[in-house]
Amino acid sequence: MPTDPHPRHAHDGHDSHDSHEGDHGHGGHAAHQPGGATPHLPPPAGGRGAAHAHDESAARPHAHADPTLYRSPAEAAAAPPEPLAYVAGFDRAAARPDALFTVGTDPTSDTYGRVLARTDLSTLGDELHHFGWNACSSALAHAGHHHAERRYLLLPGLRSSRLHVYDTRPDPARPRLVKVIPAAELAAKAGYSRPHTLHCGPDGVFLSCLGGAGDEEGPGGVALLDHETFEVLRAWETDRGPQHLAYDVWWHLHHNVAVTSEWGTPGMVEGGLDPELLLGRRYGHALHFWELDTGRHLQRIDLGDEHQMVLELRPAHDPGRDWGFAGVVVSVADLSASVWLWHRDGDRFAARKVVTLPAEPADPALLPPALRPFGAVPPLITDINLSVDDRWLYVSAWGTGELHQYDVRDPFRPRHTASVRLGGITARAAHPAAPDLPLSGGPQMVEISRDGRRVYLTNSLYGAWDDQFYPEGTGAWLAKLDADTERGGLRPDARFFPHGDAFGGLRVHQTHLAGGDASSDSYCYR
Repeated sequence: MPTDPHPRHAHDGHDSHDSHEGDHGHGGHAAHQPGGATPHLPPPAGGRGAAHAHDESAARPHAHADPTLYRSPAEAAAAPPEPLAYVAGFDRAAARPDALFTVGTDPTSDTYGRVLARTDLSTLGDELHHFGWNACSSALAHAGHHHAERRYLLLPGLRSSRLHVYDTRPDPARPRLVKVIPAAELAAKAGYSRPHTLHCGPDGVFLSCLGGAGDEEGPGGVALLDHETFEVLRAWETDRGPQHLAYDVWWHLHHNVAVTSEWGTPGMVEGGLDPELLLGRRYGHALHFWELDTGRHLQRIDLGDEHQMVLELRPAHDPGRDWGFAGVVVSVADLSASVWLWHRDGDRFAARKVVTLPAEPADPALLPPALRPFGAVPPLITDINLSVDDRWLYVSAWGTGELHQYDVRDPFRPRHTASVRLGGITARAAHPAAPDLPLSGGPQMVEISRDGRRVYLTNSLYGAWDDQFYPEGTGAWLAKLDADTERGGLRPDARFFPHGDAFGGLRVHQTHLAGGDASSDSYCYR
């Protein structure tokens, strides 16, 4: 079993303090919210978004017939395994439609590891990226669902600002297009563009967006969509404070707290990574905390402007916990990448670095032009994910081509337990199913089955960024790893490796699993 016996994390024991400075402020001390009042986070209870976050003995507030809406993380983990995976693919040249693929994940079936169907979008130039369900387990405790069921997949176009809605009924393996939400509706009703990530939540489907309406460079933020019609309702924020850059959004339902992260505006990312902006420390480097039910900004934590691009957020699934992890792509100080833990500290939140991955020295002749002056491969943490039982943290190092596994029973001190190499800028590590095929791209989006035993990886980051770091092309591949959930460990499944022509020439970005997965759901009961 490929494992790395040497933990590669740093625990510096120092929390970043909160501030309310401007978007590019360098301070680490508390400042005052507009209006002069020092903000205090809500206590771990109350608020419209938390009204039904009880323990498991509470009555179920909404009747439903969907067994994939789980009362608790433990119930989700014990449910039957996923029969299908849904994979978003895009055409970098925008000459053909992007597509939603379904892949067989039942190891007893002859369709295991095979692409079962491809459903094309109705338009060109969308660049599918993240996507998600109309409903998840949080629907058990908030209004807006008259007949809650995990049925529709919403696919935002990161380039086009359109949303395609697919119905997974009556045949889950062959979703059908039922609605397209135009960019003009998102701009007119919410004031946003470049939709990125979505989650089912209180008051609507939360859709994070990188840009402002039309060609405006920001601020980015969160749009609310109706749970059932998917009509754009409004912007979620009522007081955004110093927040300008956007990326991910997640929350602690029981505590009525939302968290957002920062990447950049459309002009900062759509042409690729801009070295001037990076070295000028202008990409996002902060976490923002909000009152979930009102959209009111509460606190900004600056991680330090050397830590560029704070991307994926993974809060604890246990609704009684109020901590989570955030991944940072790169440090301009030494090309390392890091994972940070946010946690409550009294009536505020604090954050500290708990994992550091160093850059790897490399022959400049083997590096893409953007990296040759540095003579090293940055790990580039582009995704992280947390198992449903909150025990295992997975960290994708897209640059070096590694997936790392950490035991986070003590979230303040992650313990490195395993790693697997696939692809990588210089390593080009092969998969055991195709040992003679050097892989391009690297572990990027990572998804985890509800029981934690299966980990799925795709290899494309974002079209323009793929081209910079893998100029010879990324190809397309989807890998599945088997995880040891008792002692730790990872092993690639040689039977599961759709790649190349299996995806019809499209690149693949994100995977979601039928019946839910580690990144789809927030839970209301313990």
